[in-house]
Amino acid sequence: MSKGSSILLAIVMAIGGFSLGHVVGSRSATVAEGGDAEEAQAADVAVAGDVERFKIPVTDAQPSKGPKDALVTIVEFSEFQCPFCARVLPTTKQVIDTYGDKVRIVWRNNPLGFHPNAAPAAAVAMEAYAQGGNDKFWEVHDVLFANQKALGREQLEGYAKAAGLDVEKVKKALDDGTHAKAIQGDQAIATQVGARGTPYFFVNGRTLRGAQPFAAFQKVIDEEIATAEGLLKAGVTKAQMYATVTKDGLTKAADAKPKPAAAKPGQPDPKAVYKVPLKGNEPQKGADDALVTIVEISDFECPFCGRVEPTIKQVQDKYGKDVRVVWMNNPLPFHKNAKPAANAALEAHAQKGDKGFWAMHEKMFANQKTLTTDNLEKWAKELGLNMAKFKKALADDKYGKTIQEQQALASSLGARGTPAFFINGRNLRGAQPLPAFTAVIDEELAKAKALVAKGTPRAEVYAKTIATGETGPKTAPAAAAPDANKIYDIAVPKKAPTKGAKNAKVVIQEFSDFQCPFCSRVNPTVAQVMKEYGDKVQIVWRDYPLPFHKDAQPAAQAGREVFAQKGDKAFWAYHDLLFQNQKTLSRENLEKFAEQVGGIDMKAFKAALDSGKHKAAVEADMAAVAKAGARIGTPSFFINGKLLQGAQPYPAFKAAIDAALK
Repeated sequence: MSKGSSILLAIVMAIGGFSLGHVVGSRSATVAEGGDAEEAQAADVAVAGDVERFKIPVTDAQPSKGPKDALVTIVEFSEFQCPFCARVLPTTKQVIDTYGDKVRIVWRNNPLGFHPNAAPAAAVAMEAYAQGGNDKFWEVHDVLFANQKALGREQLEGYAKAAGLDVEKVKKALDDGTHAKAIQGDQAIATQVGARGTPYFFVNGRTLRGAQPFAAFQKVIDEEIATAEGLLKAGVTKAQMYATVTKDGLTKAADAKPKPAAAKPGQPDPKAVYKVPLKGNEPQKGADDALVTIVEISDFECPFCGRVEPTIKQVQDKYGKDVRVVWMNNPLPFHKNAKPAANAALEAHAQKGDKGFWAMHEKMFANQKTLTTDNLEKWAKELGLNMAKFKKALADDKYGKTIQEQQALASSLGARGTPAFFINGRNLRGAQPLPAFTAVIDEELAKAKALVAKGTPRAEVYAKTIATGETGPKTAPAAAAPDANKIYDIAVPKKAPTKGAKNAKVVIQEFSDFQCPFCSRVNPTVAQVMKEYGDKVQIVWRDYPLPFHKDAQPAAQAGREVFAQKGDKAFWAYHDLLFQNQKTLSRENLEKFAEQVGGIDMKAFKAALDSGKHKAAVEADMAAVAKAGARIGTPSFFINGKLLQGAQPYPAFKAAIDAALK
C-alpha cells in the first residue's frame, strides 16, 4: 500500500467512531469478540446500589496496566493528539500510585476525526502492544503523549525505532491497516456507550468524563472498592469482580443520564446563585418583567437538549407570565452541525425577532439528526427569511463571536455540558423532569414576590437577584451522614396499588422503577417478606421512574391505568409481567402485557398512554419523596417512614420490620 493509501486509511479510521455507531447498532458483544475471549464469568450475586453502569467489554486484546483481578477496572477511551488526554496523565498515574494492585487501567482507542495524526499514532501504539505486550505499549504511549504535537509519519517511525520495535513491521502496520479493525471496534463501542469525546473513563462501568482531577476519580474508586469488598465477602472471586459488577450494565447510551441537583460534596451547590448577565438581545420567550428568568444554555444537535424541550413548554404553560426563557448557545465540538444550526437560529432571530427564532428552533429540534446546510436553508425559506442574508450568515459564521462569548460564560460557571439551566441564577443541569424545575422555580418565585412586595419593580427582579451572584463554579459543602433512624413523613395515597392487610402494623412504601434491574432483583425478597409476615405487613407501590430509563415512565403510567381499571390484583399481575420483561418495555409490549392480564379495556388503556393521563400522579409520587427531604435511588423502601435503600437481602428487611413492630 502506498503512503497516499495509508493517509486515506488513517482518515477513514479517524471518522470510524462516528460512522460505525450507526452500523453496529446493538452488537456490543460481537464488537468485543475479535478472537479474544472475555475474562472470568460473572458470579450470580446481586450488586448493591443503584448507579448507572455500562458493560464495557475487556479482553486480552486491549493494553492494560495493573492486575486482571483488580477490584476496580478503569476503561479509558483516549487518543494521542488530544491535549485533554495528555492533561489527565498525571492523574491516572496518581491513581495507580495510590491504589496499587486494587486498580487496573484498560486502554481503548478513540481517535477523533479532527485530529489527523491520532489514528496513525493509535496504530503505532497497537503495533507496539502486538510486538512487546503491555510494557512496550505503555512505553510508546508515554513517548507519543510527550510529543503529541509531532506525530507525523516519519516521527512515528522514529519513535518506534527508539523504542526497539521492528520498524518494518510498524511501517507495514501503518500501510496495511493491520490494527484498523481493532481501533474501529474501540470507536464503535465508544459511540454505542456515548463516549464521543476524549478522554472518557468507565470506572467499573461508571462514567467519568474528561480530564477530571484526582478527587473525582478517588470518590468513585473508593465507592467501588467498598462495593467490591462487599462482593468478596459474598463469595465473588477477584477474577470475577469486573464481570460481576458490570453484568447488568447498559450496552448503549440511548438513555439520558441526567441527575437531579442535590447537595453532594464536590458537586454543584443547588442553592448557589450565579451571576448570568443578559445583554438584552438574546432570543427569549416570555415577558421582560417575568419574576423568574430561566437562561437555557443548549445545543441543537444534543439529544438531551431535545428531550427536555417538552418539559420547558410545561414550565411555561404552568407559570405563564411569571416565567421567561432566555436562550444561549453552547454547540459542543463533537456535534458537527450544532454551530451552523446556532448561526441559523440567530439569523432567524435577527430577521424575524423572537418569533422567527423559536420557529427555527422548533424545526431544528424536530429534525435533530438531519441538520444539514440544505435543510437549514429549506427551513429558512419556509419561514420567509431573506435567503441571501441567511446563506451569508452561515458561510461567514456571522454569530461566531456571540456563540463563543456564551460558551465562555457557560464554561466559567462550570456548565460545560448541555443542556444547562440557570433559574434566577440557580443552576440545574441536564434533561431533568418537571418536578426538578418546579422545585427551584417555586422557591425563586416566592423570593421574587417578596422583593416586589418590598418595592422592587418586576422588571428589575432578575438583575437584583443575580447582582451578587457567583462568577465561578461553587460546590456543595460536605453533607452529614443521613440519620438512619429518621422517620420521613410520606403520606400513603388514598389510591395506590397495595398488597397485604389494610390495617397492617407495618406499612412499606416501595418506590420503584420497572426498568431498574435492582428493582427486579429485590422482588423475590419482597415476596419472602409477605410470606413471613402475612397480615402484619402491607406493601404500597409508589412510582419512581428514573430519567435515564426511557421506558420507565410509560411503564409506570401503564401500570396505573391497569390499576385504575381492575384494581390491585390486576396491577400486581401486570407488575410481574413488566419485571419479567423489563428489557422489552416498548409501547407495543406494554399493550400486549395489558391484554395478557385480561379484562382490560384496551381502547381506554391506549388513550391513557396517549394523553399522559397518569403522568401527574407518577410525578406526584416522585415529588412526595423530595417534599419529605429524602434523597433516594431505586428501589427504596419506607418502612413505617424509616428508609431502607437498595436491593437489600432479606435479613435487612427483617431487622427493619421487627424494629417497626416493636
